[in-house]
Amino acid sequence: MTRWILILAAVLASSLAMGQDVASNPGSAFKGLDQDVQSLKKEVLDLNRELFVLEEELLFPANTQVAVFVSMDVGTFFSLDSVTLKLDGKEVGNYLYTEREAAALLKGGVQRLYLGNLKVGNHEMVAFFSGQGPHERDYRRGATLTFEKGVGAKYVELKISDRQSQQQPEFLIKEWE
Repeated sequence: MTRWILILAAVLASSLAMGQDVASNPGSAFKGLDQDVQSLKKEVLDLNRELFVLEEELLFPANTQVAVFVSMDVGTFFSLDSVTLKLDGKEVGNYLYTEREAAALLKGGVQRLYLGNLKVGNHEMVAFFSGQGPHERDYRRGATLTFEKGVGAKYVELKISDRQSQQQPEFLIKEWE
C-alpha cells in the first residue's frame, strides 16, 4: 500500500511540474511526463521483483525448505494424468496435467509440484500417480519415501520411468544430493 502512495505522489509531483511547462512548450512537457511514467514503471517492476524474492526467502527459509519435482523418462508404458503428494499423512500437492504439460515432461521438462517448510526430523512422503497404463487401462500407483530432514534445503524428485524388462511403468521417489 505504501509503495502505491509513493508512486502516486511521484506522478502527481511530475504532473504539477509539467503544468508549469505546458504554457511555454506543451510538446516537451508531455514528452517529459512520458519519460517520467516509463521510469516509474521500471522502478515498480524492479521493486516488485525484489519483493517477490524477499517474500520467497521469508516464507520458505533455506534451512526448513523442501521442494518436490516431477519428471518423466520415456513414457511408453504410462501416460500421466495427475499426481497427488502427501507429506506426513497430509495432502500438500495435487496436480492435474494437460496433454501439453505431460508432453513437456516427456521431452525432459521438470515441474515443481511442491515448495514448503518442514522441521528437522523424520518424515514420510507418499506420491500417487494416475493415468493410462499398459493396454490403455486406467492406472493408479503409489510410491513412498521415508527420509530425514536435516538443516538446509531438501530436494526430492518424483520420477516416472519405463521398466523395459516387465513392460510396466516404474514410480520412484529419490532425494537429490
